[in-house]
Amino acid sequence: MQKLNSQIKGFLIDLDGVLYVGDNLIDGAAETINHIKSSGLPCRFATNTTTKSSATLYKKLQALGLPIEKDEIISAPRAAVLHLRKLDAPSCFLCMNDDVKTDFAEFEMTEKEPDVVVIGDIDDGWNYDIMNRLFLMAIGKAEILALHKGRYWHEPDGLRLDIGAFVAGIEYASGKEATIIGKPSPDFFQMAVEDMGLIPKNVAMIGDDIESDIGGAQSAGLKGILTRTGKYREELAARSHVIPYAVIDSIADLKNLV
Repeated sequence: MQKLNSQIKGFLIDLDGVLYVGDNLIDGAAETINHIKSSGLPCRFATNTTTKSSATLYKKLQALGLPIEKDEIISAPRAAVLHLRKLDAPSCFLCMNDDVKTDFAEFEMTEKEPDVVVIGDIDDGWNYDIMNRLFLMAIGKAEILALHKGRYWHEPDGLRLDIGAFVAGIEYASGKEATIIGKPSPDFFQMAVEDMGLIPKNVAMIGDDIESDIGGAQSAGLKGILTRTGKYREELAARSHVIPYAVIDSIADLKNLV
């Protein structure tokens, strides 16, 4: 494959599925990041992960030996906090695990008539009772804020249904449209691009999700590079209308293009 277009002046790189899967580092991930940084190109690392707080996620990246600084991580919870700060001191109900709730400590929490319902991941906690509670809040005054609307995610043993199905159910039942914070929201990509001091056409997104990563990035004006790792499935990519700017076998191949 030829070198990347000289227009590319920075990279936005997905974490899970691109740099690692579960607790296993993908070969060449650390070396590729070091190569990009030594080339003078800025990087940000984007994730829709809503099972770990910012502090816990950073500790994991350090334990894996990835040369990533804390302020280079653009996460859905971080973006949600920035969004909530723009509102008038909203009260919140948090549907997420306890670790991620620590990122939202500055906001008032309530289970009775919250201003905003914030939906993240609760692992195996999804059931009719929690869905009905969210529905009742949403048909009241609560706005729906979803940390992302992913269809599925990848575990070492295969694909798993993601929270997008539950968010869509609450939207359908309540008649309210959720504000989506993470990928593929254009605002999420714009925040990452601005953090690098660049403009969208000069940034390439590296991801394993043809729709959320690549489709979302290209809709926001970035160039999308699809990796054949993580949640990538040839049959899903073939069915998609999204055409990546480039396709690589893994993150290790990126250093050969820079």
